[in-house]
Amino acid sequence: MAGSAPIRFEFATATRIVFGAGALREAALAAKSFGKRALIVTGSSVERAEPLLHWLTQEHVHGAPFAVRGEPTTHAVVQGVQRAREAECDVVIGFGGGSAIDAAKAIAAMLTNEGELLDYLEVIGRGKALTRQSAPFIAVPTTAGAGAEVTRNAVIASPEHRVKASLRSPLMLARVAVVDPELTHHLPPALTASTGLDALTQLIEPYVSCRANPLTDGLCVEGMRRVARSLARAFEHGQDKPAREDMALASLFGGLCLANAGLGAVHGFAAPIGGMFPAPHGAVCAALLPHVMEANLHALRQRHPGHVAIQRYEEVARILTGVHTTTAEGGIAWVAELCQRLKIPPLRGYEMTARDIPATVEKAMQASSMKANPIPLTHEELEGILGKAI
Repeated sequence: MAGSAPIRFEFATATRIVFGAGALREAALAAKSFGKRALIVTGSSVERAEPLLHWLTQEHVHGAPFAVRGEPTTHAVVQGVQRAREAECDVVIGFGGGSAIDAAKAIAAMLTNEGELLDYLEVIGRGKALTRQSAPFIAVPTTAGAGAEVTRNAVIASPEHRVKASLRSPLMLARVAVVDPELTHHLPPALTASTGLDALTQLIEPYVSCRANPLTDGLCVEGMRRVARSLARAFEHGQDKPAREDMALASLFGGLCLANAGLGAVHGFAAPIGGMFPAPHGAVCAALLPHVMEANLHALRQRHPGHVAIQRYEEVARILTGVHTTTAEGGIAWVAELCQRLKIPPLRGYEMTARDIPATVEKAMQASSMKANPIPLTHEELEGILGKAI
């Protein structure tokens, strides 16, 4: 990211991305091209997938629903693979938020790769590389935040280990990602807030990441502009079509960016916290974001005063506030005020206390997302972030 070193980067994403109001039918058309029987992985409410099931029926594709309640676990993935095999499914469709899409992604991968899920999971498993392309996988997000439709990993919780771990491979990328903003119009305000701030986090972190590149930079900037003008509107007026479209695009851009430029300390914390406490991923990211920005900026100014990430935080502030003379601190204040406006609860709302800080920091320091943070944070700095977020 810094200096005059030659530019070199890689960019990988779904084979095909379809975006636009009413695009849902494209998922059925794509499924028809891959097979005749589709496993439909949804969140807890299978009924929300009825429009998709309608279009699949029109294309003579049988849909076999499989509900994932809450964030995906190792047990849910194993059950999903069994369900797909029993129903003789030749295509997997993830229809829902990031949890449903991640579950579908993992199920599609395990349908074609030999062995057990733990053979391939990072951290708690053996971390082996997948060797075979996943079964045909179509992603249809119904929230605007995770960007999971265009990422190459699935985050899976292990209740036994009280941690979340990733199944990760380019072979897991969706064959088709269908992003229809109309599917997000039903989102309640609290979910709009937490997923929307997750999207913002996934635009800010790749932008200041030590792996940032010119291609992701452009997507980050455009995505942040859309969040700045539309997240509060979508929160307060759920049927605002332009606002919902902006947030769906911002989420898509965030997924593209995180998959190709990495994340940072917010997501480094989010994985262990999500495994230890009953806390939704987006809500955790929202509670952490302003405090991580503040700690990063302070550490950069203390230890690397000429670091390009300082200038990037200033650019983030200008994009978010729309004020060209604002400082990086002005951007942090804007994010903090947005969190208040969107009624984001602190981490203590999810049963986390000061006693949990040391164990959480130890786990977070091992998280892969920490490696892309613009500067390595000390143990004390990480504890300070959690102290403020609780």
